[in-house]
Amino acid sequence: MAESKQERGERVQAEKQFRVRFLVRETSITEAQARDLVEMIGIDANSLLREARLLARKQT
Repeated sequence: MAESKQERGERVQAEKQFRVRFLVRETSITEAQARDLVEMIGIDANSLLREARLLARKQT
């Protein structure tokens, strides 16, 4: 059976939360910065990691 709109929304939200935690752990950016990146870029792991690393370098 296909997933409902609510199930899809919950799955997407869970994926976004996972990406935020991953970025914070891997790059030491803040959670707020990670959330902003996810909202701007989406959930593409490679793009998020690249931008988070650039952001982390700017902070040092």
